[in-house]
Amino acid sequence: MTLDTWVGLIVLAILFLLEGRRPFDTGRRHRLRHGARNLSLALVSGLVGAAMTPLLVLSMTVADGHGWGLRHWLGLEGWPGIVTVLVLFDLWMYLWHRANHRVAWLWRLHRVHHTDTAMDTTTALRFHPGEILLSSLANGAVLAMLGMTLHAFVVYKAVMVAVILFHHSNVSVPTRLDRIFGVLLVPPSMHRVHHSEQRNETDSNYGTIFSVWDRVFRSFRSRADQHAIRFGIGQFGDDGWQRPLRLFLLPLVSDHSIQTEAQR
Repeated sequence: MTLDTWVGLIVLAILFLLEGRRPFDTGRRHRLRHGARNLSLALVSGLVGAAMTPLLVLSMTVADGHGWGLRHWLGLEGWPGIVTVLVLFDLWMYLWHRANHRVAWLWRLHRVHHTDTAMDTTTALRFHPGEILLSSLANGAVLAMLGMTLHAFVVYKAVMVAVILFHHSNVSVPTRLDRIFGVLLVPPSMHRVHHSEQRNETDSNYGTIFSVWDRVFRSFRSRADQHAIRFGIGQFGDDGWQRPLRLFLLPLVSDHSIQTEAQR
């Protein structure tokens, strides 16, 4: 297994235990069933991601071998080059995430992640396989254009997995610690707003690792009454839609059809 997989498994286990001992939302029920459903979908998406890994490795290897990419063109070697491409790749992740909310056909896939009405650390892995496929294809091109090295990308993925598992978690984090964490990285309080069923809040706080992008591009939103946030998108939230097969088929369902069904 790769470094990011090991980091993900360890952090996931720790956070899941903490969610049971120190939960932010104390009214959660059926945690095991909820987690099993999310992880079932994550397993399929993970297989798609694993199948796309050789493409990502190839794009970085070819670009590095030919001296392609921003890092080479600017003559950035060593740590300055690595840090630069890591920061720029996280900027790309912000832009890609924002596009998944703005472009209708991308949102059809991405909303599978947002229909979770009980966000916890397993939600961080709840993505449709189609979204993983498209993001892998896009990432391959961006990695080559940046001149990302394989080792740097492995480090980025390990940090990314740890951060997104944390900011999706249902762990009660002291306010002061959350604020300190949020100076540089995306904290749980910031990402809870992103998972609000209110669309103006869903369309905010797109950061993956670094919280600065939302402030720079004016997509940052905060909310003091964190316990009042209702997760989801206002539809597809009933138990039937939370089953892995229904989630897999969800991109094929239009908002209009579900509204028509509800009116019957």
